[in-house]
Amino acid sequence: MQIKQLALEHGSWSSQVENQFEKPPALVLNFGHKDLIEDRSTFDYLRKEFPSSTIISCSTSGEIHNTSIKDKTCVATAIAFQHTKTVPILINIKDYAGSLAAGKALVSQFKREGLKFILVLSDGHLVNGSDLVNGMNEELDNEIPISGGLAGDGPDFISTFVGMDENIAQGNVVAIGFYGDRIKINHGSEGGWRQFGPTRTITLSDKNVLYEIDGENALALYKKYLGEHAKNLPGSALFFPLAIETDGREIVRTILNIDEKNNSMIFAGNVPEGAKARLMKANFDRLVDAAGTAAEMSHTNVEGDKLSILISCVGRKLIFGNRIEEELEAAREVLGDETIIAGFYSYGEIAPFSDFMKCELHNQTMTITTISEY
Repeated sequence: MQIKQLALEHGSWSSQVENQFEKPPALVLNFGHKDLIEDRSTFDYLRKEFPSSTIISCSTSGEIHNTSIKDKTCVATAIAFQHTKTVPILINIKDYAGSLAAGKALVSQFKREGLKFILVLSDGHLVNGSDLVNGMNEELDNEIPISGGLAGDGPDFISTFVGMDENIAQGNVVAIGFYGDRIKINHGSEGGWRQFGPTRTITLSDKNVLYEIDGENALALYKKYLGEHAKNLPGSALFFPLAIETDGREIVRTILNIDEKNNSMIFAGNVPEGAKARLMKANFDRLVDAAGTAAEMSHTNVEGDKLSILISCVGRKLIFGNRIEEELEAAREVLGDETIIAGFYSYGEIAPFSDFMKCELHNQTMTITTISEY
């Protein structure tokens, strides 16, 4: 397994790497700013560099290049496997009745024999990430690990782009199946948020729209707890996500927007009725430690050349501000200098929950997938 990276910054690419490979790379993962991902010249350059590779593109809310966080760049990671076969599949959400059906249809196209892992990159604006993940889990009977994330659009939440080769568009979802007996995949995910206030029950919701908690208007209750921070909604909501407990597992949900007319809150993932909910707030040290913990989970018994794909939440990036590289440095300290690091800040993170095979849509979480061959 060989891995090389190149970056597009200030209008020029950092290097040419095609002739550094013993065999042509199977995959090129290109994470970048929406305007650059949408620009045909970006793809044309990578196609010239990697004429036989499958080029996967994904817009971001910030690109991760080792321990640096970039904005308005592209970071392309080329991967040549020695013993592993990759099968990429692309769909568009407009061709399906909804995100649940799209998730089922997407992974149903993979042959199950020898399938070890699926990496998914999805539109982050038109796709319901929770339904997409649920559909994939149902179709795969929770037997195949899945990780990845939802594309970003900086802090703007207007439109996102995902693509396979020259097909780069809104609404796209790409899944890459990894086949073989000598590939090793490790996962880690951790949030680091601190809960406060009483535990309550969601009593009225519609997928990712929350109306009532404990029979009370959820938006009014949320504003009460935020106090002076309520005047800065919806932006201040990134600092106070909800912990949602359902089916014995706890996940974090980010508030994307509020609807004053309907007295509701719109989340980045589903908030099911009957689930327990509790407010959370940030502690910088705990958030940094969480990145290190996720790295430890993803780096168990890993040898040889390896790639760690870090997908973290745009909310964490906004909260950290100019301290954002601290969580990347915490991950690097665990992963070691020999590990190639790529990734991006997202509108939702997809990763297995703890030691379970079943994947979840996470928010405000650092997720790490480490890929290696032996």
